[in-house]
Amino acid sequence: MNKSTKILYVEDDETLSYITTDNLKRKGFEVVNASDGLQAFELFSKDTFDICLFDIMLPKMDGFDLAHKVRSVNKEIPILFITAKTLPEDRVKGLLLGADDYIVKPYNMEELILRIQVFLKRKKIVHSDSENKKIKMGKAIFDREELKLTVGAKENNLTYREAELLKFFFENKNTLLTRERILNVLWGDNDYFAGRSLDVFITRLRKYFKPLSEISIENKHGVGFVFKVL
Repeated sequence: MNKSTKILYVEDDETLSYITTDNLKRKGFEVVNASDGLQAFELFSKDTFDICLFDIMLPKMDGFDLAHKVRSVNKEIPILFITAKTLPEDRVKGLLLGADDYIVKPYNMEELILRIQVFLKRKKIVHSDSENKKIKMGKAIFDREELKLTVGAKENNLTYREAELLKFFFENKNTLLTRERILNVLWGDNDYFAGRSLDVFITRLRKYFKPLSEISIENKHGVGFVFKVL
């Protein structure tokens, strides 16, 4: 199933890169390696990938700048940061630059592979769903296949995580969703860092819908959120 899946993996630690690459290849993934940010962006510009795995502390161009450059040309490809940085502000910065998720070193190889497979599965679901590709939300149109949200005359390109969250909200519109349920369904976890990630993505969605009075994401303090569509 994974043979046609191509991963851009950027890691300057040779030992870790070898071990991770070997494990990914054993699972049938095709892996293209880079050891610094500049090399990675050159490879990204010349080829097509299904998912990106970026270390943050990279020579020549760090993972944050790399993610920013990748997002400037491709809003849709999943980006997973593999990092030793555990400070909340580092994670939030990465998410604001367009990362979809994090995994912290030292990581369990099976967990990394599972996270990759989850992203790829969701990507396949988004692009293979032939029904209701475009969802009308008041004056907004959510194109699930192209991962685009059009609000008025402005078209916004969504990341997979943004699209997942918006789809989940729409499917449960005008209903209170607890933080725990959202995190367990979309992140598969309910820890502190997942919660901070959720807050970042909700802030993004609110920004997209700001021009519309008929759509809002209400925060029910200490409980969860309501995606209101009038």
